[in-house]
Amino acid sequence: MARLILHLSWKGYVSVFFCLSAMMDSLYAVTHYSVPEEMDEGSVVANVATDLGLDVRSLSKRKIRVDVVGNKRYLDINKDTGELFILERIDREFLCPLKTATSCFLKLDATIENPIRMFNIEVEIMDINDNAPHFRRGTMHLDISESSPVGERFSLNNAVDPDVGTNSVKNYHLSASEHFSIEIQTGRDGTKFADLVLKKALDREQQAVHNLILTAVDGGVPTRTGTASIIVRVLDVNDNAPSFDKDKYVIDVMENSPIGSLVIKLNATDLDEGANSEIVYSYSLYTSERTQKIFYLNPGNGEIRVKEMINYEDFKLYEMEVIASDKGPNSLSGQCKLTIQVTDMNDNHPEISIKSFQSPVKENVATDTVIAVVSVSDKDSGNNGVVDLHIPHHMPFKLRESSDNYYELVVSEPLDREKVPEYDITFTVTDRGSPPLSDNETMTLELLDVNDNVPQFAQSFYPIRVMENNAPGALLSSLTAFDPDLHENQYLVYFIIEKEIANTSMSMLFSINPENGNLYALKTFDYEIETEFLFHIEARDSGSPPLSSNVTVHIIIVDQNDNAPVIVSPWRAHGSLVEEKIPRSTDKGSLVAKVIALDTDSVHNSRITYQFLQVADATLFSLDQYNGEIRTMRMFSYKDSRHHRLIVVAKDNGEPALSATVTIKLSTMETVMKAYSDMTEVPLEYDIFSDLNLYLVIGLGSVSFLLLITILVTIVIKCQNPKPSKAAPPSRNSVISERNSTIADSTLVSNDAYWYSLFLAETRKGKMVVRQPMPKGSRYIVSSLPRGTGLTDTSDSAASTLQASTTSSSSST
Repeated sequence: MARLILHLSWKGYVSVFFCLSAMMDSLYAVTHYSVPEEMDEGSVVANVATDLGLDVRSLSKRKIRVDVVGNKRYLDINKDTGELFILERIDREFLCPLKTATSCFLKLDATIENPIRMFNIEVEIMDINDNAPHFRRGTMHLDISESSPVGERFSLNNAVDPDVGTNSVKNYHLSASEHFSIEIQTGRDGTKFADLVLKKALDREQQAVHNLILTAVDGGVPTRTGTASIIVRVLDVNDNAPSFDKDKYVIDVMENSPIGSLVIKLNATDLDEGANSEIVYSYSLYTSERTQKIFYLNPGNGEIRVKEMINYEDFKLYEMEVIASDKGPNSLSGQCKLTIQVTDMNDNHPEISIKSFQSPVKENVATDTVIAVVSVSDKDSGNNGVVDLHIPHHMPFKLRESSDNYYELVVSEPLDREKVPEYDITFTVTDRGSPPLSDNETMTLELLDVNDNVPQFAQSFYPIRVMENNAPGALLSSLTAFDPDLHENQYLVYFIIEKEIANTSMSMLFSINPENGNLYALKTFDYEIETEFLFHIEARDSGSPPLSSNVTVHIIIVDQNDNAPVIVSPWRAHGSLVEEKIPRSTDKGSLVAKVIALDTDSVHNSRITYQFLQVADATLFSLDQYNGEIRTMRMFSYKDSRHHRLIVVAKDNGEPALSATVTIKLSTMETVMKAYSDMTEVPLEYDIFSDLNLYLVIGLGSVSFLLLITILVTIVIKCQNPKPSKAAPPSRNSVISERNSTIADSTLVSNDAYWYSLFLAETRKGKMVVRQPMPKGSRYIVSSLPRGTGLTDTSDSAASTLQASTTSSSSST
């Protein structure tokens, strides 16, 4: 047998050791080779042809081949060179998994033909340190009681290494630990394992878990290692009592806290674990039943909650002692004390109590008079119990503190029932809590009326227009006064303040209903006699003492058109026919006649217009509608009739209009006679007066006499009346003109002849002339007025009076 050893350098050469045993006479010779595991594919193991003595050149022809016996085909022969090479990487641990086998062989059969020969080849796979030690479990868990004694040993899992020999596990190392160390043991098969040894007592409360690292080291070069974690959990024993965070707690709780609200959650801790650390909370025997009734202690989590309503006014402080016990075999416990201080809550409304209240009171009650006495209170404490009382602003009252929490309501301003008949006084009490609470109570103060208001009319002056010819008893107006007082103080009675005019009392002319103030006329009034009345009406209440006020009433008589015009010229002695004679030679525009009518109505109604009602020849005569003058429009011709009949109507301005007519019969004469126009310049002598003129003078004297009587009566009535605030209008019957005429507007006439001459002269100038006798018959006032304006008011300063002799007056008669 020959052994061939091949060496391969680190540059690619492989050292191969083989032994060739040549037994020429033996058919089954075995060829041995040694090769390290994990060689690269294609690596040459040995030249088999050379070792077997075969011709390399004939290998291919003889079909050399290699058969693996019972294993995977890892090797093959190069037919060209006869070299045995690695066909697939060889892993010794996979090929020979049993750790007990010290040697690992790969058996091959090499066969050639022509002739057939078979060679046995054994390749020994040499181990290299290609595997690191490893533990079957990467983490090992150990439970060790904290009460275990020092020196106690705990077995650990050993590490395994697929390599063999010196490449297997040779030693163990433990990470640094204060409490543990290891001891290495060797088994019968040379296996190394380690035990964990406790070298210092454990305390779970200080360190419950210990984390260690165990390292296994093999003997290869270079060495390989493997590690495993060791987790040591220290098992607890009940060696610690529960303890609270503090020995004493002081807690503030608001009163009226909702039931179930949390007061505090106690936290007791036990350093043990498991049942040894499970804590149960309970009240100690030192906790009163009242406290346990108000507060509920949860035994499982230590929460203290409100069990019943807390009232500060009942108890302000609660004390209790709570025990915390664990559930260990030998139960340990700890305790703490709690002081619960109840914080006052503003939960009580202030209260108002009306001790006295005076109602009703008179409206003239004096200021500072006490109306009511009020007391206030609040059951709360501190600012919650401090209260303030007030009433609404802008009331004539004020509050005055009389003593502690007592107030007086007094009158601060004068009261007036007519403005405010009653007061709803709201007393509001508010505490100073947060938020503040309040309460209120309303009292009604009624005011009694006193007679402090005089009756009041709607206006101070009442002008009342009354149409003349009114019916007696007619309602003129309603004069109503108002009194804001009540009951008898507002019941009014109306009076006419007595006043006499021309010996006639106002109560004879007017009447007033004493209850409602309706004013009535007691007689029929005539504008032509009286035009106005001025008097006072008084309204008086029924209070004690009674109060009254009066108002001025101005009755104005309104004129009606109740007087028809009266024709005063030309004079009509017998019937209505008037005869006039004029010369036939009268010139154009000569005055033939003048119709004068008077109307005693007011200025408006007494305005008179004239017109022909009938005229024989409208081309011969004209009539001025304003002054009543009849004039010729042309001269008479021989064809004109000698007699002409003219009917003139005088119509006033009233509604409806009233009128009077006069018929004038004109006769023309051939005798020489001066025209009327000449008479306006030269006074007529007494001996030329005709009967017609005499009748005219008598008619005018009668009218003047009636007017004089009317004026005298009016003057007497005015003298008896009190003078009003402004001068009353003068009587319309005065016919003194407000103009100053160039001819004397007021002229004395001594005889009828001169009067008639003046009459004709003034009427030709468009004025109306009236003669009025003065008292005692010694004077006349002759007044002329413009026709276009009607009768106007007279002025006392407008008339001038002239003396007339008695003889002239008698001759005129």
